[in-house]
Amino acid sequence: MNENTASKKALSLVLLVAGVVLMALALWMDFSKNYIVVNIGFKVALRGLFLVLGALMILAGLYLTPSVMHHRTIINIIFLFPLLFTFAVTVIVPMCVGIFYSFTDWNGVTYTKMVGFENYAAMFKEAPFIWSLLLTVLFVVVNMILVNVVAFLLALLCTTKLKGIGFFRAAYFLPNLIGGIVLGYVWQFIFSNVLTQLLSSPYSWLAKTNTAFIAIIIVYVWQYAGYIMLIYINGLATVPKDVLEAAQIDGASEIKTLFQIKIPMIAATFTICTFLTLTSAFKQFDVNLALTNGVGTVRGFMGQRLSNGTQMIALNIYNTAFARDMYGFAQAKAILFFIILACVSLVQVRISNKREVEM
Repeated sequence: MNENTASKKALSLVLLVAGVVLMALALWMDFSKNYIVVNIGFKVALRGLFLVLGALMILAGLYLTPSVMHHRTIINIIFLFPLLFTFAVTVIVPMCVGIFYSFTDWNGVTYTKMVGFENYAAMFKEAPFIWSLLLTVLFVVVNMILVNVVAFLLALLCTTKLKGIGFFRAAYFLPNLIGGIVLGYVWQFIFSNVLTQLLSSPYSWLAKTNTAFIAIIIVYVWQYAGYIMLIYINGLATVPKDVLEAAQIDGASEIKTLFQIKIPMIAATFTICTFLTLTSAFKQFDVNLALTNGVGTVRGFMGQRLSNGTQMIALNIYNTAFARDMYGFAQAKAILFFIILACVSLVQVRISNKREVEM
């Protein structure tokens, strides 16, 4: 029994080490651009083969580990491995690679040298980027308020006993099903043609920076409020009916019931909705691209005349990479964007959770 355990332990250790070595070799081949291809009836890249074999060896090594105490944990890890591996390959590894590229002069294909923190220092001297950052913060604040207020009012309306309420729920949610690019072009036609005729105005709302920014807010609220409304409806449905009936018997008005019973009891729903609105508004891209493409005139900002008056930060990063071919610089902006979004989200959730306890 001891010999069997010792042999299993040795075999599992060999498999684990071999798996780690093969995966490290595959990553080294990827970074060093050594794309060795072998023909085994069909062409196979060695880096991909090493990556898959390394992952399988690590799984086999974990499974053969002779630890009774942790065996169930190991089995759970093995079953979760496909999901964890996919998440690592599509999120964790690209993020780490992106952080590396943000310190280089990467042009989308290769890099010639390390530039250190030059990309990070340059972005704070770039007026268009600072403007996009400030504009995005303003956009987030305004939309967090408007989307949640509109969505909550729609949820209250859709939880009444009106006839055909299911139709109204579907109608309010329908804009969320339309893609942002399509939605942007539809509203572009409305602002540039329909409203100009209705208001007898020769100028489109999209012709001026201020009104174009308001137009983006209108479209975003119209699209996203229906989705948030469904979450509020679900939250309102969890309020116990006996509590509402008791409040009605005690003579509480609808307004008093709303602010002293319903809202405190769905505090967790408000946390979820504000978090979703915050992250979605920060990442606004498709409507911004289709509606205005970030175009707008700003005079006197940091002593410059800007032409990206309606450009959000996500669109700024996109244009830096694909229009200006400055991928390393764009990656540095993306890393800063991720840090800001993560910090703001954590602070928002912490404040909302604290409010839940107080309520």
